[in-house]
Amino acid sequence: MTPAAADHRPADAHDVIRVRGARENNLRDISLDLPKRRLSVFTGVSGSGKSSLVFGTIAAESQRMINETYSSFVQGFMPSLARPDVDELQGLTPAIIVDQERMGANMRSTVGTVTDAGSYLRTLFSKLAEPHVGGPGAYSFNVPSVTASGAMTVQKGAKTIAEKTTFSRVGGMCPRCEGMGEVSDVDLTELYDEDKSLDEGPFTIPNYAAGGWYQKQFAASGFFPSDRPIRSFTKRQLHDFLYKEPTKVKIDGVNMTYEGLIPKIQKSMLSKDRDAMQPHVRAFVDRAVKFIVCPECEGTRLAEHARGARIDGVSIADASSLQITDLAAWVQALRARHTGPTVAPLLGNLSALLDSFVTIGLGYLSLDRSSGTLSGGESQRTKMIRHLGSALTDITYVFDEPTIGLHPHDIATMNQLLLALRDKGNTVLVVEHKPESIAIADHVVDLGPRAGVHGGDLQYEGDVMGLRASDTLTGRHLDRRATVKDEVREPTGALEIRGADQHNLRDVDVDVPLGVLTVITGVAGSGKSSLVHGSLPRGAEVTVVDQGAIRGSRRSNPATYTGLLEPIRKAFAKANGVKPALFSSNSEGACPVCRGAGMIFTELGFMETVTTPCEECEGRRFQASVLEYTLGGANIADVLEMSVEEALTLLTSPAAKVPAAAKILRHLEEVGLGYLTIGQGLATLSGGERQRLKLATRMGDTGGVLVLDEPTTGLHLADIDTLLALLDRLVDSGRTVIVIEHHQAVMAHADWIIDLGPGAGVDGGRVVFEGTPSQLVADASTLTGTHLAQYVGQG
Repeated sequence: MTPAAADHRPADAHDVIRVRGARENNLRDISLDLPKRRLSVFTGVSGSGKSSLVFGTIAAESQRMINETYSSFVQGFMPSLARPDVDELQGLTPAIIVDQERMGANMRSTVGTVTDAGSYLRTLFSKLAEPHVGGPGAYSFNVPSVTASGAMTVQKGAKTIAEKTTFSRVGGMCPRCEGMGEVSDVDLTELYDEDKSLDEGPFTIPNYAAGGWYQKQFAASGFFPSDRPIRSFTKRQLHDFLYKEPTKVKIDGVNMTYEGLIPKIQKSMLSKDRDAMQPHVRAFVDRAVKFIVCPECEGTRLAEHARGARIDGVSIADASSLQITDLAAWVQALRARHTGPTVAPLLGNLSALLDSFVTIGLGYLSLDRSSGTLSGGESQRTKMIRHLGSALTDITYVFDEPTIGLHPHDIATMNQLLLALRDKGNTVLVVEHKPESIAIADHVVDLGPRAGVHGGDLQYEGDVMGLRASDTLTGRHLDRRATVKDEVREPTGALEIRGADQHNLRDVDVDVPLGVLTVITGVAGSGKSSLVHGSLPRGAEVTVVDQGAIRGSRRSNPATYTGLLEPIRKAFAKANGVKPALFSSNSEGACPVCRGAGMIFTELGFMETVTTPCEECEGRRFQASVLEYTLGGANIADVLEMSVEEALTLLTSPAAKVPAAAKILRHLEEVGLGYLTIGQGLATLSGGERQRLKLATRMGDTGGVLVLDEPTTGLHLADIDTLLALLDRLVDSGRTVIVIEHHQAVMAHADWIIDLGPGAGVDGGRVVFEGTPSQLVADASTLTGTHLAQYVGQG
């Protein structure tokens, strides 16, 4: 540890966040003082403990203490937060976490609804649009039109009497699609076998098995015969079976509500977030349901009155679909004409908010863009917009790699926004790898030296100049730069893309070379993903490895996802003379209380699910008798708690050789996941870790096209060289590798570069350069070329 890291002179609690003895996850008794109202950047390799310190300790304790200020009644509706493993935390201020978690795939959530922009726009139309159709709610696709009768009490002299009244509310929701913008068309043949009767169990729907409650409810409803094939039902019987409205019936002597099959599965399945579904339910929905644009509102989600009201010929649907840069110009034109006190402040607020989108590099979005389609980086920057104009000060803002997804041209803008938050009197804590963002720090905390059990130590604490002079891994790599390759590989052919026009692409024709490393680059929103994901042919020859969520249940982990657990289970069974099923937490060996989950999940309806460790197995997932069986001195729970490195050491030892498992573990090491715990939940992995996990499962493949989407995400400067070597091995093994990337080191290492732009959204969508990295540097006519030339020292 450097002298700067060891220096813990007493500091005024008003000026620092004082951390003493932090041991959360792999942290090793970390103690440090973070200056308040300054920008502190946390560096170190993936898994070194940065997130454990910033998110798991400082931010977590701040939020826990805020929750404790609420009444006991309110706290009863909130998830219980455990105190982080730390001796002392002083000087905390309220923490706001601005992370990369996607904003949820709620189909009703858009860029407009998750910021104030949608609210401002609805209010604007309620004031200026013609014809006038009501207040702001009349333009909201989340507000239905309601008419209801009721009673109200009125005081007349000494008497209080009840008078009948009618309540009505004009909402903007399209009645056909209920504000979703699309309607579902259900394939009835995927729901049941019409040649079977209800008594025979005709359903092919998940959880509707023969003998189950749903089958019994339909069979006993009395609206149709249960002993005759469904195909023989009369029109009325078939209607009641499929579409009958909720009706009270008595089944087995109990009063129940019966409703038709279609509305029942719409409520229980079709209205749910697809990404939150169990895999077998998701597969059913994908198979049985086809979604089409709502024919009534044409996908705008809005009722006819909301679509018909206009400002200067522009409806709210038109305005919401505009690229934000164009919407900002339209609002600015309105400001020039409407200067009265009723509308001018509203236009000013909306204009400032839209300008924030443009400033932060999201001007290419539209307010009607579904929030679930935003990348992690776009989600984080959208959340950031909420705070740019905030009147709050002395807040601790916590960011997780805010430069992810940003072109070098946009990183400077992000840096200015972080500094602006600091200059308002806030404490800004940033987990970051990019040298451009480390350079602006007032204070740097470097953790390491490596990941997992080899990390968790404080390597350096001080200013950037001191970090450069330190002998830490980060310090040694901070100013290191890759060089443009002298020689590039010759392509073996080409993938032809012709007339690509998805999203903002402008009839693009381009050849992607085969047998080489190609980098697709350009500013955020220039059309890179549209070109690669929307225009490349799909099939057995093209494999896309992205950072999206990995399908699986709460029980899924790297061991199950990669197939690693299967040879391990067989090895345990062979060594102990028992069945492999005993070593599966989803089968015979599972703890009977938590059923092998290791946790007890308590669903609280509309509130957040409460998760607590299982008291029976103490979170180890297996029956106590199963844990008596060992392999190389370790039981199955011990193995699942090992890192990839530790498991590889065990499973290549003379006492426990498992070659099939060792092969998978070496692939995980090869992609830089040696620190990962093989039994940790997939939901705990970052986007970059998910991508590298997916890549590890494809390492044994040969030939074909491999597409990687920003593989440098979450990688330390020292790991970039490892990634480049990995990309080389993939190409040299016969693969064509296509990488969507902003990192200049990857660009410099490419055989071929395709640069899209020149700007984002409607200002992008064109190929502005294609050639070798050295040609791009020499040309330097694009934003990418300019920044790459500066990076390699030729700009």
